[in-house]
Amino acid sequence: MLIRTRRAVPQPVVEDEVSSAVWRVRIRMDDHPGMLARIAIRMADLECNILGLNVLPVPGGVLDEVVIRPATGLTKEQLVAAIQAEGCECSCITDADVRELVDASAATLTAAARAVDDPSRRAEVLREVLTADLVTVVPLAEANPARVEGGHRVVFAVDGETALVARRRWAPFVQLELTRAEALLGLLDGARRNVSSPLALTCADGAAVVLREGKPADAEAVSAMHARCSMTTLFARYHTGMRTMPRRWLHRLLVPPRGMSLLAVCGREVIGVGQLIPGPTGEIAEVSLLVEDGWQRNGVGTALMGRLAEIAAARGCRRLVAVSLPGRDGIYRTARRAGLAPEPPEEEGLMRIDLEAAGARVLSEL
Repeated sequence: MLIRTRRAVPQPVVEDEVSSAVWRVRIRMDDHPGMLARIAIRMADLECNILGLNVLPVPGGVLDEVVIRPATGLTKEQLVAAIQAEGCECSCITDADVRELVDASAATLTAAARAVDDPSRRAEVLREVLTADLVTVVPLAEANPARVEGGHRVVFAVDGETALVARRRWAPFVQLELTRAEALLGLLDGARRNVSSPLALTCADGAAVVLREGKPADAEAVSAMHARCSMTTLFARYHTGMRTMPRRWLHRLLVPPRGMSLLAVCGREVIGVGQLIPGPTGEIAEVSLLVEDGWQRNGVGTALMGRLAEIAAARGCRRLVAVSLPGRDGIYRTARRAGLAPEPPEEEGLMRIDLEAAGARVLSEL
């Protein structure tokens, strides 16, 4: 149950409303010495046990969030009246959970660790950090950040396409809480980008290879790699007869819509290309590989597959799909060598990989 009050407007006492186990009370007061002590003394007079305190600076004063275990029989209206008698405003009282009594910084760091391990839980973690009623994932174009609902709704843009919308009925959000949430999301975004950073590996024959994200400036090197590939290799990747990559396809190959490309580079030459293209919801992504003939069976494809799976998992993807020619199991065997758990390809060549079951990883040596 939630009760809202305004300064010096006591609410009527409801006699049959008895206390719950724990209450979360937000008290707005002037930032003067002794104000908090007076509130603590008044709560002690009511036999309330203070279990936790969090001070939130707000314009014109402070907002003290106090978690208490009230005396048996005490009503929320009686506590509101006592707070108002000290010249303070009780902005809200809501039922709480004693399990929430964890240091805010420690709780935020613990939540961040969970979200780094499983990015799909980002909305759930944000809800915990904000003690929000609900956090939903919506397309950025539909988020409407100007709609704040008196401070009870806030929008966080998490990338160029999606946003997290947090709502809390029992109390409006304050700036300190929003700053904490933005820092959390910034940390998660940094962790996601770090997964996409260049990675140096060593091939089975001792050659050094770097895996890095593809850019439009790589078009010439990628075109040259295609020219070095046999028609058999190109047909296995593109499922059509072609000798070279048409120029008009290069940009789409390197910067696919909503997705990314991953290059395997040795010296100045691109020797392999992988693509990761998420679907509309982001939970499923298509993966594809191309390794030039002279570098095949040397671990390059395995490294590309493992890295793409790790990046996909870091971005909240739960499953990968790949399409190969019917009867060809090369990408299936590559996924197995990368430590994934692919399902056997279907007759038409579609293969599925459950990333949650796989525990996607990247090998330090190929």
